[in-house]
Amino acid sequence: MPTEALRAQSRSKLALVLIWFTPVLWTVNLISARLAPGVVSPHVLALGRWFLAGLILTWLARAELWRMRGEVRAAWRQSVVLGACGMWICGAWVYMAGESTGAMNISLIYASSPVLIAVGSVLWLGEHFSKRQLVGVVVAMSGVVHVMVRGDWAHLSQVNLVPGDLWIVAASMAWAAYALLQKKWHSPLGSTARLATICMGGVAVLLPFALYELASPNTPVLGWHALGLIVVTALVPGLAAYWIYGWTQKILGASRVAVTLYLGPLYSGIAAWLVLGEPLGWHHVAGGALILSGVALVMAVKRSA
Repeated sequence: MPTEALRAQSRSKLALVLIWFTPVLWTVNLISARLAPGVVSPHVLALGRWFLAGLILTWLARAELWRMRGEVRAAWRQSVVLGACGMWICGAWVYMAGESTGAMNISLIYASSPVLIAVGSVLWLGEHFSKRQLVGVVVAMSGVVHVMVRGDWAHLSQVNLVPGDLWIVAASMAWAAYALLQKKWHSPLGSTARLATICMGGVAVLLPFALYELASPNTPVLGWHALGLIVVTALVPGLAAYWIYGWTQKILGASRVAVTLYLGPLYSGIAAWLVLGEPLGWHHVAGGALILSGVALVMAVKRSA
């Protein structure tokens, strides 16, 4: 087997391993969002998170960014759009949603993102999506709902939309756009350099909103607790999770990587059990089995391929 083929096979295997850990990293953002109210305002937290992550990424990719500065300048509009989708709407708006809606609504609504990405990948990007993978999406979605309604599907009738739900609807659509546009807009930059440019775009969009919040008398004063949340969200669900997501999407395709977002509610339940001491019930076990089975169906590669 040629050397390049071996390298491609190795990258594919590594990507298949890494995508299972991405939702774990994003779970840290959920915990941080619960701690943020009264400590740091949404746009200030999002700005600090992506400014710090962007600084680190820019330093790591400084040689490539300078060498390809012409390409970076030419694609600045793309960076702003991707930054608005991934860092502003999927950042600050999620923190804002947590102030008025519950975890059940957030998880149920956000679970639509992989479906939107899968459909968009087929219709817009021309990716293949088999009947087996479609079944996997349905099974995984069923697992998400089962976890969030605690095994009692009658709870679905009790879900009432509040302003925070609308923020999450927008965020789920923005995440689908972020994933699809990254794939649609091919970039000559490596994963680190490209994420650095997207951070620059996100910071540019977030800055005026964060300044407005800082000028408000109701905004919490920045303290060590707030700075700690900024650092944690920048390094874990920011720097690590977004880089892995972007890199694995290049290797495996948007629709296959997107379905692992269904693991979020499962991982969040486990994190709540381990970190917050919340009980782990049989609905978590049953829902987790459905989620993992659905993800496996979507991620499996046909032997004949």
